[in-house]
Amino acid sequence: MAFLRNLLAAILGSLVAFGIVMGIFFVFATLVSTADDGVVVKKNSVLEISFTEPIRDYLGKDETNPFSAFSDDEAGLDEIIHAIKLAEQDENIQGISLTTSFLRAGLAQVQEIRKAFNEFKESGKFVYAHSDFFTQKDYYLASVADEVYLNPVGGMDFKGLSTEVLYFKDLQEKSGIKMEVIRHGKYKSAVEPYLSDTMSPENREQIKELITSLWNEMVGEIGTSRGMTGQRLNMIADTLGGRTPEFAVASGLIDGNLHFDEYEVLLKDKLGLNQEEAIEYVGFSDYVSLANRKKLHVGKNKVAVIYAQGEIYYGEGSKETIGQGIISTALQKAVENENVKAIVLRVDSPGGSALVSDIIWRAVELAKETKPVVVSFGNVAASGGYYIGVGGDKIFAEPTTITGSIGVFGTIPNVSELAGKIGINAEQVGTNKNSVDYSLFEPMNPKFRDVIQEGIEDTYNTFLERVASGRDMSVEQVDAIAQGRVWSGVDAKANGLIDELGSLDDAIAAAAEMAELDTYGVRKYPKYKSDFERFMESFGGAKVKIGETLIREEIGNEAFQILKELKQLTKQKGIQAKMPFSLNIK
Repeated sequence: MAFLRNLLAAILGSLVAFGIVMGIFFVFATLVSTADDGVVVKKNSVLEISFTEPIRDYLGKDETNPFSAFSDDEAGLDEIIHAIKLAEQDENIQGISLTTSFLRAGLAQVQEIRKAFNEFKESGKFVYAHSDFFTQKDYYLASVADEVYLNPVGGMDFKGLSTEVLYFKDLQEKSGIKMEVIRHGKYKSAVEPYLSDTMSPENREQIKELITSLWNEMVGEIGTSRGMTGQRLNMIADTLGGRTPEFAVASGLIDGNLHFDEYEVLLKDKLGLNQEEAIEYVGFSDYVSLANRKKLHVGKNKVAVIYAQGEIYYGEGSKETIGQGIISTALQKAVENENVKAIVLRVDSPGGSALVSDIIWRAVELAKETKPVVVSFGNVAASGGYYIGVGGDKIFAEPTTITGSIGVFGTIPNVSELAGKIGINAEQVGTNKNSVDYSLFEPMNPKFRDVIQEGIEDTYNTFLERVASGRDMSVEQVDAIAQGRVWSGVDAKANGLIDELGSLDDAIAAAAEMAELDTYGVRKYPKYKSDFERFMESFGGAKVKIGETLIREEIGNEAFQILKELKQLTKQKGIQAKMPFSLNIK
């Protein structure tokens, strides 16, 4: 009995102590979150921007949540654009110094940031850029600057876009592990990597047309900023005319080769400072924190912006994935909120589950019956990503958005050959004729394949009907531009898959106009739990995040992406409305 009393007392004491510690921590978190962060923007300041973290469209931070103060320093695209626009109006900010190398963002995201820099410049303020190494995305962004400089011993990549698609047929034959593929008859490229070791001419043609359209958009904007023709820029790319710092200056891609201290001399001259005076830099992450407390749009009436980002899986969804739970709930909240007068659905997704895509499509249709729904496509809105947005009243996309890919397929793993090689035999017992339909350890029987093929055809036809209804086209017209074909935003506008080329801000403005709002605020959905809250809820989840970071650092980003794709294959369930291949454009 004494032992039990002591044990209970120890447990009770531990719980009380833990409660006290958590109470103190909560008070501390509240104080930190409500403080001004100590960010002081002095007169004649320069906003120093260096994007070191991967950029997502939206992080879903809840600024009223005290635990959000303990989240990572990364900023969402929405926060980045908001901060640049506030800096444009901030009389203490004189200019921006961009010092980014190896930017980890999609082309459409870079295009939106570039547009924000352009508007910043148009206000009369300056943008200067310096880097030790310019990748093509880095240079695409930096070329908007008034002056662009490169380290004298640095490097630059300017050679045109390319991409790579991995093929697995031979690997399947050697390993005995294969993917059973069921697809719509004309949908050629979706599962080609499992059926061939080489790229088909049709697939090569569509990829070439896609990346050429994206490259032309980049070249057009770079040419406008640098005062160069597209022909001149393509000649530089073809001859590798920017491969050394000296060549990059001679070709007109950059303005000079300077070490960073020499670059700061120019900044001081621009600011009217003596060389002995220090530049008043404002760190961008600090400025984002400050900007998050200020609003550009105010008013009782609201435009709701709902972010759908990541692959589409059945379930609740999260910051990384789209599920019917979190998106349908967000749409319902926006509909039920009487202050919300219009809705914008922001999509950045290569697709996924066809079932979930249709559930979300239906939720958009229902929301549209009550309030205007405008859709904004980000980096990718392909297949299921396009599906969930096609019900909107109006669709916007960036010129560099990858979209379309209207098609469906199914892939089912099969290890029967491997099992035979290593001596595994599986026997099945069922109660009815079709109760045993498929086994991982047995070759797929024709009847099961026919049943799945029937489901694929039905789903594809439903997809066509959804698009035809949303875009006011005939099913035959949609089918002609479907078949899994991917398009740039520019080409999607030409063939009727979207309405307008424009940014998220353009979509918000259009939604406000449709709702006849002169003044309005913006309300964002959904709100995600902070990293600290997720850590407290699940130590396992926190360990996974830490583990992924370590793996990425050890094996590199490209190898990590391959591992991530293989992991995602194991999570696929049911018929997929998904982009036909993974494009790593570089």
